[in-house]
Amino acid sequence: MTDPAATWHRHEARTGVTLLLGLAALAGCFAVDIATGPAMLPLGAVIRTLAGLSADPMVNAIVQGLRLPIALIALLVGAALGVSGAVMQTVLNNPLASSYTLGISAGAGFGAALAILLGASLPVPEDWAVPLSAFAFAGLACALVAAVGQMRGATPELLVLAGMACLFLFQALQSLLQFLASPEALQQIVFWLFGSLSRATLPKAAIVAAVLLLVLPMVFADAWRLTALQLGDERAQSLGVRVHRLRLRSLIAVSLLTGAAVAFVGTIGFIGLVAPHVARMLVGADQRRMLPAAALFGALLLSAASIASKLVMPGTLFPIGIITALIGVPFFVWLLLSNGRLR
Repeated sequence: MTDPAATWHRHEARTGVTLLLGLAALAGCFAVDIATGPAMLPLGAVIRTLAGLSADPMVNAIVQGLRLPIALIALLVGAALGVSGAVMQTVLNNPLASSYTLGISAGAGFGAALAILLGASLPVPEDWAVPLSAFAFAGLACALVAAVGQMRGATPELLVLAGMACLFLFQALQSLLQFLASPEALQQIVFWLFGSLSRATLPKAAIVAAVLLLVLPMVFADAWRLTALQLGDERAQSLGVRVHRLRLRSLIAVSLLTGAAVAFVGTIGFIGLVAPHVARMLVGADQRRMLPAAALFGALLLSAASIASKLVMPGTLFPIGIITALIGVPFFVWLLLSNGRLR
């Protein structure tokens, strides 16, 4: 007979090795992301600069002033999207769920488009008005879905339907704003919706990091309850889980993570869809391990996409949202074929 304790210890050891290898790959991608650009830098020079040992002022200016914010925000946004996707797939019991399922990203896109269209009439500089508006409308989209869920009980099916309605509503409003926009504003709106890391700064990265530090502990504290929820609502309730409250609490967490992520970089797809499946395939469905793994692999995927976006057309601001879609679609098809089904 197979010893359950030995099997559990082997699984734990394999999970630990997987996470360590993932962290090593993430550190490598982070360094390569900083080194990659119109002026390629040696990895040794990047590492010395990050450690404060470089005396070259030009390398210091390139790394700290230009590339470090982009590399940092890629990690932070990828982690936020990975965790939000994992939570959505669990609470909705839907392997195709992500923050886009509930129209949260579409709400953020409408908010950004509205701020761009209003432009100089806003009391806040456009550089901050766009992310603030995007974050606010992401919260509004979540509030609309939660309100519908409160009316008749927040079942997964009802939340998905309300989210799809919210998605189409905000996409229609986006199209209306694009129709009304001037050619210059239209170009800015379309570029924002494509998704780009080029607007990253250290203060913006610090805001995303602050949201992660605020929300992730709350999400991880619910890891056991989310694991129990995978058994079904009735079994989770029999184990003492307040399913209705858990879903609403998870919706708020997802809206904060998604709003902070897309507010500064625009709409980026597939990270929140693919990263949880990679994590589940490598470390299992226990949310205590799957949620940190989803954050890790979300950060790794977006960091790799950031590198790829610089290599496609060197010297050009190639939208990273296109890269994530080009990488995400075949990767997701591979997951479908290799697993036989989405788990």
